[in-house]
Amino acid sequence: MPDLQISQEFQKSKGFTMNIKDIRITPLRLETKVPYVWSQGAENAFTVNLIEIEAEDGTVGYGETTAAPDADAQKIVLKKLARSYLGRSVFDCTAAQDDAYRKNFLVFGGNMQRYANQLFCGLEMAALDLQGKLLDRPVWELLGGEKRKEVGYFYFLQGQSTEELAADARAGADAGHPIIYLKVGISPEYDLANIKAVRKAIGDEHRLRLDANEGWSPAHALRMIQAIEPYKVEYIEQPTTSLSLLPLKHLKERSPIALGADQSVFTIQEVYQACATGAADMIAVGPREIGGLRGMMKASAICEGAGLTLCIHSSMTSGITTCAEHHIGRAVANLDDGNQIMWQLLKDNVLASPSLEPQKGKLSLEGRPGLGFELDHDVIAKAAERHRAYACQQAD
Repeated sequence: MPDLQISQEFQKSKGFTMNIKDIRITPLRLETKVPYVWSQGAENAFTVNLIEIEAEDGTVGYGETTAAPDADAQKIVLKKLARSYLGRSVFDCTAAQDDAYRKNFLVFGGNMQRYANQLFCGLEMAALDLQGKLLDRPVWELLGGEKRKEVGYFYFLQGQSTEELAADARAGADAGHPIIYLKVGISPEYDLANIKAVRKAIGDEHRLRLDANEGWSPAHALRMIQAIEPYKVEYIEQPTTSLSLLPLKHLKERSPIALGADQSVFTIQEVYQACATGAADMIAVGPREIGGLRGMMKASAICEGAGLTLCIHSSMTSGITTCAEHHIGRAVANLDDGNQIMWQLLKDNVLASPSLEPQKGKLSLEGRPGLGFELDHDVIAKAAERHRAYACQQAD
């Protein structure tokens, strides 16, 4: 991966020195089409913070962060971090991030890498989008160049009943998506009914993956694995707690079904530990967790050294993050063929272009400058107003 920190002298010699003039943070409340049901409950909306980094010439790069537990509180922290970026070259984001982490976390003894990663991901995403626009190059070229033209994605099932999930699975299979992805970890009876119905709906020729989102203990997971083995499940993501890799490793050593680490590998150090100890068959992590696009390249290299593939894990975000994840997918060497996107779960698409709909499980975006998207500013404005109204309602 090339060094993205271009020297000030080189920038000046090539005539493209550009400093950061302003950083703006806007909370957005984005409603889901249907309730998002998983092991931790049901969600009717995602809240993100839109980040805009503006250069001296008025060019703007866009990024976003997930905003739990409170978008406005996170906005305050992001604005403090932004002080380390203002006035610096847009190509100097690594030094800016290091400075911000030291001043706002380490100085106070707050070595909270997981929390910081979520914040810095959005800032780096916007900085890389801005860099690509200024250089007139797609971001995947800033990450080392593309390894593939297409990125593979699974079909993410949605529904609140077994019948709804089975119908959605049939639609995904009929549309030619090779990998179907189902949330479990809700209750044994409901999980088993859903798995059985989905397998029947998609037939034997389609691959079925599950995500338990930490919903199972090792003992319960073993019982579930025995029960679902006839339904040809190829992979289960994060069945056990994220607080320790040991339960996942314990289960992997006994499971005939491949297991993946997700919530337990949200830092580079955790990715290394999972790979070094053989705790998982695949690593599923996204830029929001690992600290950005360059963090994903580091995680990919660790996985590659361990002989594992990397699955891009998405989160409660919009098409902005989907585009960033796609650039990662174009650049990493050891990518899985079934990665996650979540923009399609939202009622409104914040992007005016490009289309992010995978065709038969594949997506290939045009190599536009930066992250390569155009915002729908009407949707953004409505989502910002929706957040303001929601925040006022919650304060009453």
